[in-house]
Amino acid sequence: MLNSKQKDYLLRLARESILSKLENRDLKFEFSEEEIFNEKLGAFVTLKIDQNLRGCIGYVVGIEPLHQTIIDMARAAAFSDPRFSKVRKEEMKLIQIEISILSPLIEVNSIEEIKIGRDGLMIQNQFTSGLLLPQVAIEWNWDRDKFLEHTCLKAGLERDAWKSKENKLFRFSAEIFFERK
Repeated sequence: MLNSKQKDYLLRLARESILSKLENRDLKFEFSEEEIFNEKLGAFVTLKIDQNLRGCIGYVVGIEPLHQTIIDMARAAAFSDPRFSKVRKEEMKLIQIEISILSPLIEVNSIEEIKIGRDGLMIQNQFTSGLLLPQVAIEWNWDRDKFLEHTCLKAGLERDAWKSKENKLFRFSAEIFFERK
């Protein structure tokens, strides 16, 4: 979907978005006019230090143009992820930024449809939802059953909640790219 130049652009935009907030200044960035950056796509920005999660927040579905989503989610991952303290300026040289651009959600009718490495999962009921990106199952070396269980746990549900008709299970793919250090 994106070429390497477009991926580099979004990674630079994410980093500059965080730095401008840390330095309490306006975002100084030359915005691209390419059509893809104005599409409304779901996206997550993940921050890592030494392969350890430091923040991750995103939109499951596109509600803003992609470039604005990356700005907002980079800042949210750095400063609003409730699992972590706010990123400090001295950490920025250690942080690796990863971006996941999401496909539309597809409701799962059979767990046989789920492919580890290709699909992310989201479980949803009327009260809660939980989502895990496709790369999570690979990083933790999970099979499909473990991936399903952890998606349920992320939503605060029982491990086997995906079996209940009260809950809806969705899959999606993601284009994942990250800064090379």
